[in-house]
Amino acid sequence: MGTAKAVTNRVLVTGSGGQVGSELVPIFAARNYDVTGVDHQQLPVEDREAVLSLVHDLQPQYIVHAAAWTAVDLCESDPEKAMAVNADSMKYLVEAAEKCGARICYISTDYVFDGTKNGAYVESDRTNPQSVYGRSKLAGEQHARAVDMVARTAWVCGAHGNNMVKTILRLEKEHERLSFVDDQRGCPTFARDLAARIVELVELNATGIFHVTNSGAVSWYEFACEVLRQIGADPDRVTPITTDQLQPPRPAPRPANSVLDNAAMRALGLPPMDDFRIPLAQLLRDIGAL
Repeated sequence: MGTAKAVTNRVLVTGSGGQVGSELVPIFAARNYDVTGVDHQQLPVEDREAVLSLVHDLQPQYIVHAAAWTAVDLCESDPEKAMAVNADSMKYLVEAAEKCGARICYISTDYVFDGTKNGAYVESDRTNPQSVYGRSKLAGEQHARAVDMVARTAWVCGAHGNNMVKTILRLEKEHERLSFVDDQRGCPTFARDLAARIVELVELNATGIFHVTNSGAVSWYEFACEVLRQIGADPDRVTPITTDQLQPPRPAPRPANSVLDNAAMRALGLPPMDDFRIPLAQLLRDIGAL
């Protein structure tokens, strides 16, 4: 990592109760930043006046916007809320940041792509979101200025909140047979690794779009098999199915290809993030599954 900054460097983290925000706050604190984390109750990011007031009072030098409405299926039935939380919030933060000279990192998603590319997506690839969630996050990206950073990630799992690792562990206890799709591929990314890399990019004064994922591309079926393997269960209990076979069908379309190439990080000389199996094992230990 870059050199640690003095405590005069004030950082605001939105969404501090979520998977990524809850990891960002302690990492910034350990590196001697004066960090303030706010959850949705403390800062409803879709409320312009609340955003302007908090940023004015805090006067941060940097804002990491980790708050989002990530319930992709629910977003389909409430596009207005999705746009307010995921896009308008960024507009308000930019407005507030202009007044105090702050820069922003906006955490975005693989859902800005349609998933039809043959091969991993690089940062410059054309966006074409197919879901309300994806469109709202792309709209959020488009509010970023030249001095800001967009960190796109995918398939996030962590100790806090709900995610696929916890779902797989629950289903493994409840059912003898499990079914997961094998026609959606991505790079499982772990919140602590993601947060650490975002802090590193902040310290490098990085601007522009970055794809930030752990290494190793798999299908959800292969990921479920790996979770069972690591906890000592039989991966043969998992059956591969197609997205079309999901019951009930999911309201929001998922990108079939969510694999993100971390080309911009390589260009900065940053090493690849760990293969996902390494932080998966750590997460399983952290939540008492190993």
